[in-house]
Amino acid sequence: MLLSCTGINKFYQDNHVLRSVALTVENQDRIGLVGDNGCGKSTFLRILTEQELPDAFEHDEPAIAKAPNLRIGYLAQNAGLDGSKTVLEEMNNAFAPLRAAKETMQALEAKMESGLTDAEMDEYARLSAYFEINDGYTTDVRIRTVLYGMGFGEETLSRTVSGFSGGEKTRLALCKLLLEAPDLLILDEPTNHLDFQTVGWLEDYLKGWRGALLIVSHDRFFLDRLCTSICELERGELTRYKGNYTAFTKLRAESRERQQKEYEAQQREIAKLEDYVARNKVRASTAKSAKSREKQLDKMERIEKPYAASKQAKLQFTYSVIPPLELLDVKNIDLTVGTGTAQKTLMDGISFSVRRGEKIGIIGENGAGKSTLLKVLRNILPHKGLVRWAAGTRLGCFEQESESLNPYATVFDELHDRYPALSDFEVRSLLGQVRLTGENVFKETGVISGGERAKLCFAILMMEHGNVLLLDEPTNHLDLSTKEILEQALCEFDGTILFVSHDRYLLDRIADNLFVMENGTLERFKGRFSVYQEQIRRKTESEQAAAAEEKRRKAEEDKKSGYRSKEQRSLEAKRRAEQKRIEQEMDDLQAEQNALQESLSDESVAGDYEKMQQVCLRLEEIRQQMDDMLEELILLEDS
Repeated sequence: MLLSCTGINKFYQDNHVLRSVALTVENQDRIGLVGDNGCGKSTFLRILTEQELPDAFEHDEPAIAKAPNLRIGYLAQNAGLDGSKTVLEEMNNAFAPLRAAKETMQALEAKMESGLTDAEMDEYARLSAYFEINDGYTTDVRIRTVLYGMGFGEETLSRTVSGFSGGEKTRLALCKLLLEAPDLLILDEPTNHLDFQTVGWLEDYLKGWRGALLIVSHDRFFLDRLCTSICELERGELTRYKGNYTAFTKLRAESRERQQKEYEAQQREIAKLEDYVARNKVRASTAKSAKSREKQLDKMERIEKPYAASKQAKLQFTYSVIPPLELLDVKNIDLTVGTGTAQKTLMDGISFSVRRGEKIGIIGENGAGKSTLLKVLRNILPHKGLVRWAAGTRLGCFEQESESLNPYATVFDELHDRYPALSDFEVRSLLGQVRLTGENVFKETGVISGGERAKLCFAILMMEHGNVLLLDEPTNHLDLSTKEILEQALCEFDGTILFVSHDRYLLDRIADNLFVMENGTLERFKGRFSVYQEQIRRKTESEQAAAAEEKRRKAEEDKKSGYRSKEQRSLEAKRRAEQKRIEQEMDDLQAEQNALQESLSDESVAGDYEKMQQVCLRLEEIRQQMDDMLEELILLEDS
């Protein structure tokens, strides 16, 4: 057991955020922590890391037990670093104990000529063993491996941390945590600000993590690949399910269905008992029996109404006009951003076609032109080439930043102004369907949350009745439950969908084709996102293997060709001369070592402590020198 907590309660004003939460984390656990926005996930993590204290409640005694010397690494959503240091300095701080050990070893080595005490020799041996066991000689390689994997090149190592953006600083903080290699790594939304390639690298890195992982994430693909159990925080209570995120959704649905049946059965039983009591309590002949039923009701442990029974958003996208099979024809269009001298062409000469019923995910790096493509398809951006939609096509559009909303109009007026034929009751009903209720409908769209604006846009999208949906990052700002509802609605929609998304779970579930935008080109991939990722992984591995083989082959050819150039012949001569020099020095050192070892049996040396110590120190120096020279020879052979 690494960590265990019980009886964790937390209040914010009158809101009971955490209710008697208990959790045990074992070594090698991979736990995903999920729940709606504001349910208390980050609060719970702060309590586990002792940044916040739990509250006492009734008979619950909060307790957190940790394994001895447990090292916890915590990446908060707003992680901070020392802005005055360079990237390399900050990463080296992850190895502070190893650096301290190395400095002490160097100080002791400097004293060896004048002699060390027995205690100092023991300390040097202990530090040497610690340094080697913890791979102290490979820290530079490990730093670069993690930084390169997280998208930081060699040129960033000397940059000051304060010069990076907020998202980049969070990535650097994650790099530092990975290098520190704590026993329990706690990550709060680690995939924010990461592209597909970097997230894939992080997943592969964490798959080999030696310790335990506790991850809060809205990235369900990430949770699927890494987690072996999912903990859900719901109405303050924590429930743990075995398996990854996909298994969790199935188990939770089964659990809620079972709870609903148990709840309904108990409600029927309660109603039956209450009816009996009401009818028989006043009769003398049956009063005793009614009293017994009343006690039975009082003692009954009431099953709480399952959360699934409460209202959730309901999304359904419908249309009445069926368009032709050949739906869209695009020929030689360009994607251009900016105006005047700032104008930039992202892509040129793009051509493709779309058939009715296809569901196409559009992927690529930020700035590749994904959103621009959707705007060109809607004919709201000037462009060259042809965009021809078939007759009967009706577009339904979802914008990433809700640009079409009037920020000064209320939620109610925004919908009513678009569809004036709707009665006030119908507007309120439609808003209630997407869970925009109460006073929220009278707030201006410019002040409501991103999630609430998205829900308003979904209400508008349902009213458009489009047989083609053009969606730009539809799951941004949505909590997990609303994402699942949206995905189900898109799965059930039998029209055509073209959507831009970084949500890999959504891409894998909805898209049957992908438009991959990179390096100024658009390529079509027929298949699911997970198949595409596997194909990219195999391609990368194949390219790396081919590059290594080419390097080996070139080296062999260079050796066989005898280094034809004058410069190559000169370098080879220098290499051989250096090898000869090192070999001669090693021979000399070997002769000195043999002589010193023979002197140890001499009584004049064996009986003199100072002479013995000097001989031993010199033997140690020779051993180190010969080891260093051997490494030089190996490097020269490989060069």
